[in-house]
Amino acid sequence: MRIGQTRFVGGSWETISGTPDFRPEQAQLVLAFGERRLLEEGDHYKHLRQLYPTAHIVINSTSGEIIADKVYDDTLVVTAIEFEKTTVRAVQIDIADYKESYGTGEQIACALSDDNLAAIVLISDGGVVNGSDLIEASNQCLNRLVPVIGGLAGDGDRFERTLVGLNQNPVSGKVVGVGLYGSALKIGHGSVGGWDVFGPEREVTKSSYNELFQIDDRIALDLYKDYLGKYADGLPGTALLFPLSIRTTLDSQPLVRTILSINETTKSMTFAGDIPQGSRVRFMRANLDRLVEASATAAQASLQQLGETPELALLISCVGRKLILGQRTEEEVEVAREIFGHQPIMTGFYSYGEIAPAGPDSPGELHNQTMTITILSER
Repeated sequence: MRIGQTRFVGGSWETISGTPDFRPEQAQLVLAFGERRLLEEGDHYKHLRQLYPTAHIVINSTSGEIIADKVYDDTLVVTAIEFEKTTVRAVQIDIADYKESYGTGEQIACALSDDNLAAIVLISDGGVVNGSDLIEASNQCLNRLVPVIGGLAGDGDRFERTLVGLNQNPVSGKVVGVGLYGSALKIGHGSVGGWDVFGPEREVTKSSYNELFQIDDRIALDLYKDYLGKYADGLPGTALLFPLSIRTTLDSQPLVRTILSINETTKSMTFAGDIPQGSRVRFMRANLDRLVEASATAAQASLQQLGETPELALLISCVGRKLILGQRTEEEVEVAREIFGHQPIMTGFYSYGEIAPAGPDSPGELHNQTMTITILSER
């Protein structure tokens, strides 16, 4: 695997890093993560196509860009990958062509399914998609357990619109799936939140898709406000400080769900992923030190699963973590670098939702408020 990285900042391009003998004309996959307004202002795809004539080029908007062990805003970071033993296929779906996100996930999985499929990288519009349905459909339509990793595009802290594009300039309403094929590709992944849970675990007694109405037969919004105390006056903004932990079954791994909005009329809360009726939830709160430690834990978990030194590390973290960590944001990237050492190339972005298996033998899941790390090697 040979890799080259460039960055667009301040109106010009600069080379960041690369492995020896990287050949841009031989790259099969390009991942480009950039600030939404910057992507709208220029024809960056044209530039990238000239550099990487035969590659599948995936471009998406972010809430912050990661390259090496640094976090940037208002840039476009580009990682071009020349695989030695792995083949690449890619597909783009327009969400408007399907009534539900589930149908979009089905089409992507069907298009990429193959006996040699090693992993799917899923990059989706982050504003108009139900990430839970999208990933569930992708998992169910594959004929075996395949790691599905990736994230939902971001838009800073504006939440206006997000952009995704495959082999074109990015636009709203697109979902891109990239299939990686071959037995030589080794993958490790880890996804950890680092939030403190408090209060008892409670049952969801009334919900509809990603809208929560009742917990333990109590009005969910009223119960939530009771727990927030003085922070309730700052809703929905302060909800980033107090996500929910959810277990869809008694045996499932807990996932984190971020609150997107509240409805005072219906006394409900809308989340960035499904909250099934009958699932179990607990309230959570931020602990800055534990958020940073979670990144180290995710890196260690991915490295333990891979079992060798990675060549590429893809870090996708949540915009909520970035807003909470503030000036400490870069620490969660730096601790991952300390775990991996200086050898792997690192890239990634801050998202509206992270996609990765919850454990070594699990299908892909939608996560919120986590640091999700995927590492790859062809050695």
